[in-house]
Amino acid sequence: MMSEPLVAIIVRTKDRPAFLARALESITAQTMPDWECIVVNDGGDPGAVDDLLRGLPEQHRSRVRALHHQAPRGRWVSANAGVLATSAPLLVLHDDDDTWHPEFLERAVAYLDSHRGRGGVVSRIEIVWEERRGDAYVPVRREVFQPHLQVPTLGDTLLFNRYVPIGFVYRRSLHEELGLYDDRLPVVGDWNFNLRVLSRGPLDYLGDTPYAYWHQREGDKGATGNSVIALPGTHAKYDALIRDEALREYVGEHGLGLVLYLTKFMDRRFVEVEHGIRDEIAQLRHELSRLNVVARGYDKLRRVVRRER
Repeated sequence: MMSEPLVAIIVRTKDRPAFLARALESITAQTMPDWECIVVNDGGDPGAVDDLLRGLPEQHRSRVRALHHQAPRGRWVSANAGVLATSAPLLVLHDDDDTWHPEFLERAVAYLDSHRGRGGVVSRIEIVWEERRGDAYVPVRREVFQPHLQVPTLGDTLLFNRYVPIGFVYRRSLHEELGLYDDRLPVVGDWNFNLRVLSRGPLDYLGDTPYAYWHQREGDKGATGNSVIALPGTHAKYDALIRDEALREYVGEHGLGLVLYLTKFMDRRFVEVEHGIRDEIAQLRHELSRLNVVARGYDKLRRVVRRER
């Protein structure tokens, strides 16, 4: 391993050697060379992972190592294992099916060098939709994720996650301050951590160019599926549980008064809006009915005028 790597890259994988090979190509193509990488194999075939690492170019082989779990332990247990097994002051999670632009790390490190007060930086993220053709996955379309946002904010992220791990380089000190990823969560652990990060201070984008590529596959289940697509019910469940836990913490400190009031206030406002929409629809129907009467009268008059001619 390098004596003093600047960035630790954590790759979580399980029995997806083709994706892992692509991820390692993305990592070793980086123009910023001061990195270390640990591949956390979460209960998958260790031989396949070790074979890939042995096949890396010699100049990269000493920077990449594997940590094998004998049995699956989960996404966020694996992420924490990677954090604890590395030492670099900057961290990034590189999921095994995602990729980077070659300048991603170079640009992220340059930003953090010049913004010492920021806990991390977020790249614009491009979703790469891909589908299986023969023995390989090929891109079929691309779109920028959340292109309307000017900056990643806590307010926006309260609704849902606004950036995913492949686009986020952050300081190890955030874990010392905020704790590790919540390994009780099978999904949405990144959203939960992002909320804590944004609660402590603002983040920024690396400009408008996407340097991180979030690969997704519609319809894929099992080993090749994306959790946001393949496990929507699980995401919804743990989204609700995180919100409920935060609500209990707030009520424990401040009591039920405000949340009780706001719950009823919002319900009444929604009812008022719904009634307003219903009234507008009824008025439009009435106006359309009147217009139809006028139109029928006009048609009748035209027929009379034609007969008189």
